[in-house]
Amino acid sequence: VQLQACGGGLVEAGGSLRLSCAASGGAVSTYAMGWFRQAPGKEREFVAAISRSGSREFYAESVKGRFTISRDNAKNTVYLQMNSLKPEDTAVYYCAADRRFSTVTVSTTAHEYDYWGQGTQVTVSS
Repeated sequence: VQLQACGGGLVEAGGSLRLSCAASGGAVSTYAMGWFRQAPGKEREFVAAISRSGSREFYAESVKGRFTISRDNAKNTVYLQMNSLKPEDTAVYYCAADRRFSTVTVSTTAHEYDYWGQGTQVTVSS
């Protein structure tokens, strides 16, 4: 499956953005999906994930209550709604797909994901 992330941009602190991750060559419904981010000079970190069934979501503590992950299987797309953005949210955001068998569990570990999108830059100004 190929993943194409988009929706990044420059926004002021307190603003919102919605990232999209469109899948091709495979059905996103057959994967657990995750979002990760990487800031300059830092390691890639987990942001959010959603199970194959869509029934379970998991968030990093730093974004809990501000970010929401969702999936639209009919559009073969996963979204990350980001509200109340902070300068520390500035990073390149990546979507990823995990071919796990379970329909209700997710992983927060990057190496457990099998496919990655190219990343989209999010910059939050103070």
